[in-house]
Order: sequence, then structure tokens, then C-alpha cells
Amino acid sequence: MQTLAWRTATALLILTVCAAAAQAADPVTNVLTVRRIARQPDGRETTEVATSAKPGDVLEYVAEFHNNGTTAARGLSATLPLPPGTEFISESQHPSDASASVDGVTFEPIPLKRRVKGEDGTPHEELVPLRDYRYLRWPAAELAGGASLSVSARVVISP
Repeated sequence: MQTLAWRTATALLILTVCAAAAQAADPVTNVLTVRRIARQPDGRETTEVATSAKPGDVLEYVAEFHNNGTTAARGLSATLPLPPGTEFISESQHPSDASASVDGVTFEPIPLKRRVKGEDGTPHEELVPLRDYRYLRWPAAELAGGASLSVSARVVISP
């Protein structure tokens, strides 16, 4: 499916940009994979590389960073975009300490909340729908020489 390939390329580009600062000092590489998650009749999960997707499919984006250098890469921040037409699956992020954003600028702890006015004009907080999450970001980390870091999250393709 062409849109899946475009989404994957876009996600990889954003991850590459986020790692650029670390790459300048140390040779940090990153690889993004997209896997389809399937549940077998016995309840087991299986994964396969996703080359296409259809509504209802569960995809897992996995970004792996590896420091090929001998010194630590500091300030490595992994940002994982969640493409339009997908809905973030709550509590699927790994590690669990990710923040989320609807615009790629402002990141807040999960679950995201927003202030809205009620019918009576009184402001109150409500949860942002998971389908509106567009980015996840993990705190800046130090990646030791020779070490690897993996971040992931799952989405479901919207109908």
C-alpha cells in the first residue's frame, strides 16, 4: 500500500532529524520498522513486516538507535510520528515514559488533556481522543558507546 510506505518514510525522516545532534558527535544510526500484529485463535500474537495495511490492522512502529562510536551520545531524543488515519493504542508505548503531542510542538504526559467550555460556558478538562495523538517523544537520553536503544508504539488503522 503506497500510503504505508509514505508514512514509514516520513516517520524515518523525523527520527533521523531527531538523532542528528547525536550523529554530529558520535555515529548514531537508527532504523524504523513497521510490523503488523496479528492475534492467533489461541490468543498468541504474531508479527510480520508490514508492507501493506487495511482498516482494523494493528501496526507497531519500532525505532532502534545504535551508537557505533566509543563515546556516549548525549541528548538523544526519539520522536515517533503517528500517521493520520491511525489511532494510538493506549499504554502500548515502550518505554512507558513517553510524552505525546497533537501538533509536534507541545508535548505533555500521557494521557493528553485539553481545556474546553461546557454547554454552560464553564471550562473543564477532557481527555484528547487517542485518534488525535500525532507524535510520541521519549526523554532525552545518553546512549553509551556500543549501546542500543529501542522505542515503540502501536496504532490501529482507522476505518
